[in-house]
Amino acid sequence: MTMRRLGAASAALVLTLGLAACGSDDGGGDGGSGGDGGDSIKIGIKFDQPGLGLKEGNTYTGFDVDVANYVAKEMGKTDVQFVQAPSKQREDLIATGQVDLIFATYSITDERKEKVSFAGPYFIAGQDLLVATDAKITGPKDLDGKKLCSVTGSTSADNVKKEVPGVNLQEFDTYSKCAEAVSKGQLDALTTDDTILAGYAAQDQYKGKLKVVGAPFSEERYGVGLKKGDTELCEQVNEALTKMVDDGEWDKAVEKNFGPAGFEVDSETNPPKLDTCS
Repeated sequence: MTMRRLGAASAALVLTLGLAACGSDDGGGDGGSGGDGGDSIKIGIKFDQPGLGLKEGNTYTGFDVDVANYVAKEMGKTDVQFVQAPSKQREDLIATGQVDLIFATYSITDERKEKVSFAGPYFIAGQDLLVATDAKITGPKDLDGKKLCSVTGSTSADNVKKEVPGVNLQEFDTYSKCAEAVSKGQLDALTTDDTILAGYAAQDQYKGKLKVVGAPFSEERYGVGLKKGDTELCEQVNEALTKMVDDGEWDKAVEKNFGPAGFEVDSETNPPKLDTCS
C-alpha cells in the first residue's frame, strides 16, 4: 500500500471551487431539481464531521462540501442548498425528494443499492478506531469487553459487530457525541471511517487527548447518493467527478481538508475508479 502523508502546511491551499452555499437546513420544499435544468439543487451533507461536512453558522466546510460544490457548479447549479443528512435518514431524504444528491461519507453497499443509486465513488476510506492518546488499544482485537461507540445507521456499527462479537457497542445519533464520550473516558473507543476520525483528532478540544489507531480494517467507498434508477443524473455527477480529478481540484480538496490532521491517503486506491451508472 502506498501512503501519502499530508502536511499541515497544505491547509493553506486555496481551492478554486465555488464558495460554500448557504440555504435551507431542514430539507423542506420541492425536491427533484437536480436534473430538471433549473439552477438550484439540494444536497445532503453531514453537519458535524470536521474535515468532511461541518456547519458553523452559515458556513459549510469539508471535503464532501468541496466535492459537492464542484459537482454542482459543473452541472450548472448556481443555487446550492445544503440539507443535514444523518446516517439513518439518508435513504428517506432521497426517496421523499428532500434532497437531489447526498455527499455524506455515504459508503456504497449492496443493501443500500436496493433503495438508492450511487454515482462515484469519489473517495475510498477505511474503518478505524479513535481512542484516548494513552489507550492500549491497537486494533479490533483489543475491543473484546470494551465500550465502543458508533452511529446508528452506519456501516461501521454493522462491521464491528461481525468483527468483535464480544464488544459492548453503544450507538449514538452523531459521531460528535461519541468523540466527546471517549475524550471524557466514558467510552473506550469510537469507530467509523478514518477520514472522519482524523477530523475529530485534529480539533482543538481533542488535540493531545485523542488519536487515530491507524489500523484500518475495512474499505469504505464514498458514493454520491441519488434517486434509484436516475441514470442520467448519475452520469452527470460522474462526468463532473472525472473532471475534478483531471484538473487537479480533487487533489487540492484532499490536501486542504485532510492535511491539518496529517492524514495518510492511500494513493493506490485514491482517487478511485468510478462505477458504471445503471
